[in-house]
Amino acid sequence: MTLLALIAIPLAGGLLAWPAGGRLARWICLAALGVDLGLALTLWRAPAAGPWIAELELPWFPRFGVGFHLGVDGLSLLMVVLTLLLGILSVLASWTEIRERVGFFHFNLMWILAGILGVFLALDLFLFYFFWELMLVPMYFLIGIWGHEKRIYAALKFFIFTQASGLLMLLAILGLVFAHRAQTGVMTFDYVDLLGTSAGDLSIWLLLGFFVAFAVKLPMVGLHTWLPDAHTEAPTAGSVILAGLLLKTGAYGLLRFALPLFPEASRDLAPAAMALGAAGVIYGAVLAFAQTDLKRLVAYSSVSHLGFVLLGIFAWNELALQGAVMTMICHGLSTGALFVLVGQLKERLHTRDLAAMGGLAELAPRMAALAIFFAMASLGLPGLGNFVGEFLVLLGSFKASVAITAVATVGLVGATIYSLWIVQKAFHGPLEEGRTLTDLGAREVFVLGAMVVALVWLGLWPQPVLETAEPALAALRDLAAATGGLAMR
Repeated sequence: MTLLALIAIPLAGGLLAWPAGGRLARWICLAALGVDLGLALTLWRAPAAGPWIAELELPWFPRFGVGFHLGVDGLSLLMVVLTLLLGILSVLASWTEIRERVGFFHFNLMWILAGILGVFLALDLFLFYFFWELMLVPMYFLIGIWGHEKRIYAALKFFIFTQASGLLMLLAILGLVFAHRAQTGVMTFDYVDLLGTSAGDLSIWLLLGFFVAFAVKLPMVGLHTWLPDAHTEAPTAGSVILAGLLLKTGAYGLLRFALPLFPEASRDLAPAAMALGAAGVIYGAVLAFAQTDLKRLVAYSSVSHLGFVLLGIFAWNELALQGAVMTMICHGLSTGALFVLVGQLKERLHTRDLAAMGGLAELAPRMAALAIFFAMASLGLPGLGNFVGEFLVLLGSFKASVAITAVATVGLVGATIYSLWIVQKAFHGPLEEGRTLTDLGAREVFVLGAMVVALVWLGLWPQPVLETAEPALAALRDLAAATGGLAMR
């Protein structure tokens, strides 16, 4: 029942935090997430029972083939641990920022995290879709109530994009289920049972239903336009969860569902998807450099970094997939940290305009030092986790397409430019006369320091993460290859 508890504890924590309000709501959320993280870590060394470290299957709507089926392997376990770590850091980062309706804020925060955990654990497609939609509504409230000037516009745009693409996925799920019933006479939404189902000429269309939903959330270039607005208007905790977790649900969906369920169609789609990934790397970097709003700059950097993830997933070999997983984790940490720093600057200066900054290192040396560190992580400095992820993606994708890999490599130059641009414009140059700025306090240093430690550890010793993910990734590659789809390249 550990898997059920992983989802139920944040749900219960949110329900308790809402009426509690104030400081008590924050402590309730920290306690709930701390207990949840302890449960997740007990699974890390647990022996795997077949392909799954742990599995739970309960009847739900048996007449319609719907079950409450949860499972965790190395891939989903890494995502669960990342979710809980960033959840704890989000609560700490918003400690002083949120002063109104504190209980309801933490209720929404915890229910978003519960929905994300459900996405990473669900092995029934109906249950997966349920959790996929569950995380949208509280995020809408988080942006729409506690966001900034254009929060209603950003919240509606976020909801329309993600809801419309989610409905396409629902249609694709139903199409796959009915195709399976036509072949076997059995109606089921179970992921394991649906593997190997042939939908004939409909396969490419069903794959596109899944692909669009996951590409919107990733976000892929062309389907990304909701992201800068949502990031810019969201409160700090909302931006951290968006960048660190919600975007990862799109990448996870591609890895877990889209490619294994439709291997042959994925093989046909792979060149176009890899090209779009490389285009996203360049496009995001160029647009990031063009921004004057610091939060919008960091938002566009996510489009660039996650282009590497899309490239690695569709390259579909051992190095590229491990690089994609590492990039997912490290992007969540480094970009989440940059959003925390932007939130702290906004709270102190009441602006995110780079033109209104400059020389802040003189007033806030701790903030400047941490900003430099995370900027270096974002540009892929060797010795930090982002470098490991992006380097593995490029090595793997080189085997699949030299030309596309060469284009994506240019994006590393763009990352260097916009990362150094952040540091130079905000923390160096002339200091405005009479300006004051309070440096980071102990709580803020703790939040960001935890991310520093994680990125250094992942950069210098990534092997535990790679070894945890590898059995799950190997199983997914074997599933695709066995049915004539994307073979290991």
